[in-house]
Amino acid sequence: MAFKVLQRTQLLGLMGSPLFSSMRSLSVCALQEHACVVCLWTSSSRCSLRHGCRRTRWTLPSPSPLQGRLGVCSMTTRDPLLSVAGAVRLHRDSPPDGRVRLSLAGVTLGSREDEKAVLEQVSSCGSSQQLLRFLRSSLLLSDSVAAAALHRLADLQQDGAGGLRDPAVLSDASLRGLCQRLEQDSGRLGDTALVSTLLACTRLYLDPWSRLLVRLVSEIQERLDEERLGLVELCVLARALLALEGPDCTMLGQAMGQLQRSKPAQWSQDELVAVYGALGAGVAEGGRYQDLLNAMHTYTLSVAGRLKPTAVSEVLGALVAMGQTQALPLVIALCKQAVRHVPVFTDAQLDSVLSALIFFGHSDHFLVQALEHHVAKNAFTAHPETVTKVMQYFGRRCIWSPAVFDAVAESFVYRADDYSTSQVARQLEALGVLGYVPPNAGQLFRKVEALLHARFTQFQPWVLLELLHACTLLQRFPLNFVSKVFSPYFLQQLQGKDSRMDRIRLAQLTQLYMTVKLECSFYNGPQLLPKYRVKSFLMPGRSLETQVDAHLYNSVKAGLVDLLGARSYFASRVLTPYCYTLDVEIKLDEEGYVLPASHIDEIHKRIAVCINGPKRFAVNAQQLLGKETIKQRHLRLLGYEVAEIPYYEFEKLTGKTEIVEYLHKKIFPLSYRLNW
Repeated sequence: MAFKVLQRTQLLGLMGSPLFSSMRSLSVCALQEHACVVCLWTSSSRCSLRHGCRRTRWTLPSPSPLQGRLGVCSMTTRDPLLSVAGAVRLHRDSPPDGRVRLSLAGVTLGSREDEKAVLEQVSSCGSSQQLLRFLRSSLLLSDSVAAAALHRLADLQQDGAGGLRDPAVLSDASLRGLCQRLEQDSGRLGDTALVSTLLACTRLYLDPWSRLLVRLVSEIQERLDEERLGLVELCVLARALLALEGPDCTMLGQAMGQLQRSKPAQWSQDELVAVYGALGAGVAEGGRYQDLLNAMHTYTLSVAGRLKPTAVSEVLGALVAMGQTQALPLVIALCKQAVRHVPVFTDAQLDSVLSALIFFGHSDHFLVQALEHHVAKNAFTAHPETVTKVMQYFGRRCIWSPAVFDAVAESFVYRADDYSTSQVARQLEALGVLGYVPPNAGQLFRKVEALLHARFTQFQPWVLLELLHACTLLQRFPLNFVSKVFSPYFLQQLQGKDSRMDRIRLAQLTQLYMTVKLECSFYNGPQLLPKYRVKSFLMPGRSLETQVDAHLYNSVKAGLVDLLGARSYFASRVLTPYCYTLDVEIKLDEEGYVLPASHIDEIHKRIAVCINGPKRFAVNAQQLLGKETIKQRHLRLLGYEVAEIPYYEFEKLTGKTEIVEYLHKKIFPLSYRLNW
């Protein structure tokens, strides 16, 4: 490890000539090429120069063959990113608290309260230009504020696809001046600021062989060898090294080795959260450090009742990132603690908690009550994604909550213009899953229609399909847009590049088409081609029908045998020509007598018996789900007589006689039962 530090130091030109005379080019920019001032490095080794960046460039002087081969992000020539004209200098007077401050005019920053105010200013910057203006106007920055500024810039610039929205911001003079000061005085930076700066540089995709990063890594290596870094700093360092060199980095292994010397019981709450964050960021990928995780889970379970809101959300987020499905007892304990913190959670924290509960498939009665009170008060002011995540949670967990649905539906009318197309679709999808039509349905769907008219081209094909399908579950039929969905152009977009379509999307298209044909007889628009239709709505995984509960089915089947006299008088799990699967089908002739199930002629009436188990209802109410309601509605329109056997009624029956009497009243309510 000391050899690596020596090598990096030599490359910086601090100890004579380079270690290797024939060093490879450390930049992605080629020989004698115009160097892009925003040359970036990513994990895929791509450079913005090679991927469409055509912004202002300059030619670097090449006084030597080696220097001519090095690009703007090299180590042995001055980095354009790290060079700036002007009087940017370090304030040399040591402050009383011993912290490093980067000065633009030699003016000393005041107390820690002043620094806190500056940090709040940095975090409040809503754009990169606003942040850069702040840097240009600042007279002095502490090392922690400098690191925070780089992190805020990364927050504003990351595009979510491994790059920056506008790489040209890295050529700003004030930013380059700040990086230059950080490079020159890396040895004077505090431990926290040092590792935080390195992490910020990786989030900005700076070249790992630039002078700034090499100097930061060298300084960190020295402190790591001396075991000067605290546990939180080790976690931040682990995340930075993971981004720089991947999980097999030797330096990362050294940091994690030091981290594991102490036991979770010895850690503070902030340290516990930091370790979870580092492991969840990818350090534990591939099953690494599972023994450490198991020890952490055991300890966290014992202190879950004392965790703060930030800790609850961060730990749950890390568990999701690592896919720790075996830690369900910990998830349940954290959920109970989350109930207490619902009123004080930030929007981002509540998003993280609800995402975790969706992932682990857990719901809690007291959490539902807390969310009902919280949403009723904050539906008009909460972040759009938070409101959407609440609806998504209730929809995924099939939780019936008129209080939440009414509040969100009312706020939707006034706030929908601020929602993304995905947020609009997910909120309506949750209502469709529960089959809940809010009191202001007229206003709600007029707003939906207005959004579709105004932003139709902004909807992704599958998002639009989800939205329209949810509307049909609620008996709302936006025919103007359904006709566009059945067009060849839209269907081609829905297929994507691989010319294939998910079975669930085909099923949604088929049910949408059936709804239009059955419930909108005046529709004369485009038809859905047969190749896009499915034969059955019942399929593994996500399905437009719910499998019949096996135990309940067997009990009802035994009762039907007693009622009808033989098993041959009814059929089970019958797939109809209309894609729906019937739990039980009974055929009657014109006089009302039961026909054998195999009979195909002279059938006057068909009875569809729906044996509705718990999974066909909301988890907390005796309310059929939207997909079961539309199934029964369509079966009636197709000529079936529907008899519903809900589990909560059937389970109350005790003897055979009571079961037979119940089934007779449900299936043949107008006929007299003969005793066999």
